[in-house]
Amino acid sequence: MTHYCYKTKGTCSQMIDIEVNEDGIITDLHFTGGCNGNLKGICALAKGHKAAEVKALLGGITCGSKMTSCPDQLARALTEMGF
Repeated sequence: MTHYCYKTKGTCSQMIDIEVNEDGIITDLHFTGGCNGNLKGICALAKGHKAAEVKALLGGITCGSKMTSCPDQLARALTEMGF
C-alpha cells in the first residue's frame, strides 16, 4: 500500500491524500478544501479503479478559466506517484 499527499496548485482544494495498493488500484482518496460534493463524487468514482485509468480520464480537465482543475491535479498527483 502506498500513501501519498499531494499539495495542489491553482485550485480551490489544497491537498489530495491518495492510497494505492500493490495492484495499482486506488483504495482511498480524500481532497482537503474545494467543492465538497463534487470532490466526494470524484473520490467515489475513482476508488476501486486502476490509478493509471483514472489518470488518463481526468488529466487535462480545466475549471473555468483556470488551466487546471481538481481532477487534473489528481491526475498530476498520480503521475508523480509513477502511474
